[in-house]
Amino acid sequence: MSEPTIQLYNQDSYMKTFQGTVLTCVKQTVEGQPDKPSYIVTLDVTAFFPEGGGQASDTGSINGITVTDVQEDDGIIYHTMVAPLTVGETITGEINWNRRFDFMQHHTAEHIISGFVHKYFGYDNVGFHLGSEVVTIDFNGSLTEEDIRNIELKANQAVYENIPIKVSFPNPQELKELDYRSKIELSGDIRIVTIPGCDICACCAPHVALTGEIGGIKITSFQKYKGGIRINMLCGTRALKDYNKKEKSVTDISVLLSAKPDEVQDAVKNIKNENQTLKGQLLNLQNQILVYKAAAFQTGTDSICIFDNDVAAASLRTYGNLLIEHCEGICAVFTTTDEQEYKYVLLSKTIDVRPIGKRLNESFGGKGGGSKEMVQGSVKGKKEDIEAFINNIK
Repeated sequence: MSEPTIQLYNQDSYMKTFQGTVLTCVKQTVEGQPDKPSYIVTLDVTAFFPEGGGQASDTGSINGITVTDVQEDDGIIYHTMVAPLTVGETITGEINWNRRFDFMQHHTAEHIISGFVHKYFGYDNVGFHLGSEVVTIDFNGSLTEEDIRNIELKANQAVYENIPIKVSFPNPQELKELDYRSKIELSGDIRIVTIPGCDICACCAPHVALTGEIGGIKITSFQKYKGGIRINMLCGTRALKDYNKKEKSVTDISVLLSAKPDEVQDAVKNIKNENQTLKGQLLNLQNQILVYKAAAFQTGTDSICIFDNDVAAASLRTYGNLLIEHCEGICAVFTTTDEQEYKYVLLSKTIDVRPIGKRLNESFGGKGGGSKEMVQGSVKGKKEDIEAFINNIK
């Protein structure tokens, strides 16, 4: 069995480059892509942090060759690369520093938020995902919006205080006396990350040295999740980009509405209310038009089959009820909602239309149902074929 990889990120999370030696290099092919192999490389030492603790792995390069993924198994770090290295050769590894520092900021911010939630509410962090786009924290208890905003405020106050962060490996006796957070039972050398006044937690990931380097913490959203709550969080440059994007959106909307940015919400509410009023007025006008359309049919008409794309799907039943007053047999009204897709209503005062609706659905891949007097549904097909089907029933 190989010796565990020396993990340089535990010694210095700010290490951007390092020297090492290649121990193994194994070719790996993906099923269905034999022309695109990858190579799994182990080194004697590495500064690449592997995926773990909810955090995605570092990326970067070794001897100029791209490292796409890093995993750990039983103390050995495995680097996935796009080209091979030679066993025994000396390498220079380079970390994608922008990604690493961004992850350091967010992981440290997660500790502060989780520490305060545990301190003030007693909830545990039961889930954490730190990727390049989304950062989520799951807690096993509910929080109000006021609770969350108070936690957010305290977290940012901790950032302003620029608190030094301590990383240590306590001996078993020290660990026994230490009150720290951990999601799982741990053994061996336990790495403890301490943010005085905020949190003490077992964690293997790199963190910033001072809370001020986080650069601001913003909880962007939250929702109920598995009996608890899920928080979405951003900090540093990501939080700034998110703010700029939302600021531009509000500014653009304010221009469209001719309203000040801080009055956009009221302006949208007014438009929504006006829209609802106009929809009601439009529906009334449409129904009046349907009355005139229906009146064009003489009372006692045998059967009626109409394709009218000016009739809204929501008004089909109203139109059918008006038409059936002039019809002795079957009344069928269709309106298109998409290419070769139609909403329909079938009515009759003298015939049970349920069997007809069933056959119609079977013939044209439709669905729907109703009573013996009225069936509603949708079908797919050509107008002339559907029309011929109805006419053949007559």
